[in-house]
Amino acid sequence: MAFNFFKKKPENTTKSPLKLVMNPVDYHPKIVLAWSKAVEGNKDILEWLTKNGYEELAVACWAIRLDDDARTWLMKNGYPQLMAFINAAEGNESALKWLEKYDMQVYLHMAKAIDGDIDSYFWLQKNASPDVFILTKTIERVKDEIEERHRDVHKFGD
Repeated sequence: MAFNFFKKKPENTTKSPLKLVMNPVDYHPKIVLAWSKAVEGNKDILEWLTKNGYEELAVACWAIRLDDDARTWLMKNGYPQLMAFINAAEGNESALKWLEKYDMQVYLHMAKAIDGDIDSYFWLQKNASPDVFILTKTIERVKDEIEERHRDVHKFGD
């Protein structure tokens, strides 16, 4: 793939543990779209993200799918904003407050939209780029599928 142009630059290790990438708008739109495809389950793109400096996005894909190890990794490796976003998308009020406190409006509205808030979808349409909107819809679809599987008595134990 010709994604080498978008390879993340090495970060200065003397910076705070909270990473510089705070909102999806800080990533190039092609990276956000790649993240969206990885969330859908595209293993080739998931692997590409991992190997090309976007490990946090690959791990976030697993965290979205309720993997506890991935959730722990995000916190231990300086990506609390991603974990707060994922928790907020699951309706966690303290995660929503955390995103608000740190003025992460894009993640806040993405999470609220994923959790069914129509006003946040309108906010995203007005204030976010199409790639962020696509990512939001993708995560919402995956979260809905997970929730449906958990409610389906025929798939109990899967």
